[in-house]
Amino acid sequence: MRVPRLSVDIVSDVMCPWCIIGWLKFREVMDHFAGRLDFRVQWHPFELNPDMPAEGEDAAAHVMRKYGISAEQSRANTGRLAGIAGELGFAFNRGPGFRMRNSFDAHRLLTWAGALEEPGQDGPTGVQTDLKLALFKAHFTDNRDVGDHEVLADIAASAGLDRARAAAILSSGEFGEMVRTEEAYWADRNITGVPAFILGGRMLIPGAQDPEVFIRVIETKVLTAAA
Repeated sequence: MRVPRLSVDIVSDVMCPWCIIGWLKFREVMDHFAGRLDFRVQWHPFELNPDMPAEGEDAAAHVMRKYGISAEQSRANTGRLAGIAGELGFAFNRGPGFRMRNSFDAHRLLTWAGALEEPGQDGPTGVQTDLKLALFKAHFTDNRDVGDHEVLADIAASAGLDRARAAAILSSGEFGEMVRTEEAYWADRNITGVPAFILGGRMLIPGAQDPEVFIRVIETKVLTAAA
């Protein structure tokens, strides 16, 4: 008997710590439904800071300015995020030199990677997710400049993509219009923060929710409805 397949659209930014936390929690949801439900994951662009300059900005100063909090509050928030991520098996190494970066070019590569995938492919994820996770690790764990074209090309290669093709995309404006179109599409659907999970093309679950929230929705809105 073939199990139902559920599409999972994730609107996300590489700069967003809650986005990697949300993904790690959602992986537990997919494990929970193994054998009962197939998933198909696709990532979509969102820029927390679309006007971020190429050189980036000191992360602590950025957060204090953007949210109007003190240095002590910023440190406390960083520690809390690191603790949550660590429990989920992901390392945040946000040292003194950690910077927020412009993520537009990373989104261009992610859009390219998504276009390479087959809609009917086996497994819930493909090369786009591999690239997304490599970008999260490069930014949050390795403190690399994911706005730099050479760094981005190397990360693409590490995810199994053609480095020369990635470099060619980055040196041109290719996939830029697609990123802008997608960002506008989700903005028109009132996606104003990330992560945002859209299940089955219609059920929006905002934020890095605990697995139980997703499980409850899927049990009642997907599996019960399909029975």
